[in-house]
Amino acid sequence: MAAETVTFASLKSQFASRKAAGIYLLHGEEGYFIDVILKMAEELVDEADRDFNLYTLYAPQTDAATVSEACQRYPMMADRQVVIVKEAQNVSANWFRPLKAYVENASPSTVLVVACRGAVCKSNEFVKAVQKAGGTVFESKKLKDSALAGAISDFIKAKGLSVEPKALSMLRDYVGSDLSRIYNEVDKLTVTLGPGAMITPEAIERNIGFSKDFNNYEFIAAISSRDADKALTIVNYFRSNPKNNPTPVTATVLANFFTNLLCCFYAPDRSERGLMATCGFKWPSQLADVNRGLRNYTAAQTVQILSAVREFDAMSKGNGSRQDPYDLLLSLTYRILTTTGRL
Repeated sequence: MAAETVTFASLKSQFASRKAAGIYLLHGEEGYFIDVILKMAEELVDEADRDFNLYTLYAPQTDAATVSEACQRYPMMADRQVVIVKEAQNVSANWFRPLKAYVENASPSTVLVVACRGAVCKSNEFVKAVQKAGGTVFESKKLKDSALAGAISDFIKAKGLSVEPKALSMLRDYVGSDLSRIYNEVDKLTVTLGPGAMITPEAIERNIGFSKDFNNYEFIAAISSRDADKALTIVNYFRSNPKNNPTPVTATVLANFFTNLLCCFYAPDRSERGLMATCGFKWPSQLADVNRGLRNYTAAQTVQILSAVREFDAMSKGNGSRQDPYDLLLSLTYRILTTTGRL
């Protein structure tokens, strides 16, 4: 196999077909993708043979010379063995040097998988050695906020379910960018609802405990409409349910909304297609809040609001303030709804 950085989808397909390369380096911020590939690497060895042909080692407790020795053993009554090295993000660049020597003369009957979960490999020398040897380097990158909804939607479809737009936004806002948690929640819904079911806001409220009426999705709808009663009611609900409604998530959602709004004010193409492209949206229904915001705010007001949101985010985390974060959110909501846009 040619040495190249591959996608998560192509890597999954490769392992599913059991046509594995001899060497893999999995590294990067997004742990979920690495976890899935490690599980598939384990499954390259039949369950009955795992005591003999599957080695799972941990870099902080194992030196690279020991890993090399394990890789050079012959598989027992099988065509190949798999050696997995976890937690390699916790060792120095020097740790990889003996392993680099193995990579340059690797055993054809061993599949070596080195995982740096949550960080990029510290040894550029090792990365280059894997590539030069024809191995596979996969950098698992965090998804951008604009790509989260699409990733969740694709996963739901792969599970044989469908999802309403509001329910999709609720999942994204409730779980944030933690893909492991997102997919665990979808797995639970798959078991509960059954094949072919539609994930609705009511299903999320019933099975995950996230309110269909008082959440960041509805908060943005109220803010975009300048509906003070509804927005303030939702803030008070957040205060009474802080575990499910942390203020950092709300700050992120507000920042994303008003950033999109500001971009749309200056978008060269103000058509539906143009605004969707500006915001990175996949469905026209995602523009509902933006369209309301364009009617109810000006560009100057939006600039002031973004400044206020940044200030709120810092203060709610204790930077320059000891106020209760929900008091700060209440104050921010009032500022948003009453901003004039005048300097």
